[in-house]
Amino acid sequence: MNQAGHTPAWFFPQGGIKVKEYHFPKDFWWGSASSATQMEGAANKDGKGKNIWDYWYEIEPNRFFHKIGPSETSQFYERYKEDIALMKELGHNSFRFSISWSRLIPTGDGEVNLKAVQFYNQVLEELRKHGIEPFVNLYHFDMPFEMQEKGGWESREVVKAYVNYAEKCFDLFGDRVNKWFTHNEPIVPVENQYLYGHHYPALCDFQKCVQAGFHSILASALAIRAYHKKNLGGQIGIILNLTPSYPRSQHPADVEAATIADAFFNRSFLDPSVKGTFPSELVDVLKKEGFMPHIEESDLEVIKENTVDLLGINYYQPRRVKAKENLFNPNAPFMPERYFEYYDMPGKKMNLYRGWEIYEKGIYDILLNVKENYGNIECFISENGMGVENESRFLNEDGMIEDHYRIEFYEEHLRWVHKAIQEGVNVKGYHVWTFLDNWSWLNAYKNRYGLVSVDLDNDFQRTVKKSGYWFKQLATTGVITQ
Repeated sequence: MNQAGHTPAWFFPQGGIKVKEYHFPKDFWWGSASSATQMEGAANKDGKGKNIWDYWYEIEPNRFFHKIGPSETSQFYERYKEDIALMKELGHNSFRFSISWSRLIPTGDGEVNLKAVQFYNQVLEELRKHGIEPFVNLYHFDMPFEMQEKGGWESREVVKAYVNYAEKCFDLFGDRVNKWFTHNEPIVPVENQYLYGHHYPALCDFQKCVQAGFHSILASALAIRAYHKKNLGGQIGIILNLTPSYPRSQHPADVEAATIADAFFNRSFLDPSVKGTFPSELVDVLKKEGFMPHIEESDLEVIKENTVDLLGINYYQPRRVKAKENLFNPNAPFMPERYFEYYDMPGKKMNLYRGWEIYEKGIYDILLNVKENYGNIECFISENGMGVENESRFLNEDGMIEDHYRIEFYEEHLRWVHKAIQEGVNVKGYHVWTFLDNWSWLNAYKNRYGLVSVDLDNDFQRTVKKSGYWFKQLATTGVITQ
């Protein structure tokens, strides 16, 4: 069975075939991304407090694919040494992980759990030992349960507790971490907890959605201010899932629909994070519909003065929209879709397992937009990946998954990233989602994303996939070919 080791000889192209090479910068960040709840496991060990996922699984396990919950996940908590050694073997020079707020501070606000401090110190030490730079994210969908009981991101008290938590992280680990991130994909909890009912507490309340979104941005700005005051010498940013909104046509009504969709789902976090202001198109809609958030006197000034040093960009799929074709129900709860409809473009390339369109040029369009409209801020691709169901179908006789589809997915996106670099975009790296097959919220282990497979039925055994060896070659040489 293929475990970590030398890249198999069969991987490399043979013969004298001429190929086009795409060379990436020597100091490019090659690595992967993960999150605490999805990867650590040990949800009930060593003093960790309960988060919303632990609680939701307790009360509604049927919400989760095959009723698999977050208690064990991929066991990084116990196996971090072997996992980090395997990251090094597969070419990582950087790795993004998140700190579990409820592991470090079990109730979300109060005493620090010393066993959690020990764990994260050990992870940082292992990464340092192997020459892998830690990129540390403070929040990845995992609100401590006690904080959610106080209102989650709707609550100013929770914003204050989050900033206290962030400061404790900076004090505890800031001497060894030079790249921090306040949130991963903050639009996702806002949408899924408060608008579309996909994550606990599964509400459908646009006013609470707007307030939670505003407080998420405020919390980010306050954490950035706290970090800069400590003069630790690193950078602090945010990670956003930027999903470009493409109009069905250039008809003014379709273009306007795409502009509004972009303001709701991209610029709502991108503009305040990078520019310190909110998009006028979004503010106009909120005022018109009567959904402005509660804003205290100094809030907008704090957001204006504490923008990010570094932008992480997660990209998976585009958003295609068109003008409304039917009147909305005025008595139904307000949804952003009152201003646009989704457009099902004929002939699009699909990842049928995830139900997402594959549109590689989207990653280039995002990067070019960042260059042209956001001051060419230093950025990196912080997630890009392909989830596939039942990958055991692709096992070869040596027990390795031959995930050629994932390699093709990465290569096609990277060619567009390379084009962006050639055109002067300040993009510094590329992190795949993810290193290990991990637990993925409501989908649990339905779709696998890893460079390394995890066998749930065989003591969570790790086995490198073909894409893992491909990534090793890429990260070692900095070159892809065509």
